[in-house]
Amino acid sequence: MIDGGALDDGSVAALADRLGVSSRHLARLFERYVGASLQQVAKTRRVQRAKRLIDETNDRWAQIAYRAGFGSVRRFNAAFRELSGRSPSSIRHRRKVFA
Repeated sequence: MIDGGALDDGSVAALADRLGVSSRHLARLFERYVGASLQQVAKTRRVQRAKRLIDETNDRWAQIAYRAGFGSVRRFNAAFRELSGRSPSSIRHRRKVFA
């Protein structure tokens, strides 16, 4: 469900409700079995989607940010840099250099 964008548009509480558990219980399960929060997992999946879109398309940054599940280009850039240690443009530049 997270891969499908359940946390891109909705809340942890809405996801928990869909699963028939409390949001606190769902959060505890994620911490115990995944070792990360639901928000961390969702952000990581969005950045992974964005990397794939950067590699596979020539879309503009706003299109990539939106398609990957980010609400703004600013949030997209910040999350991308936080998780990958690089800017999105450096990834695209690398692709063009090795193409």
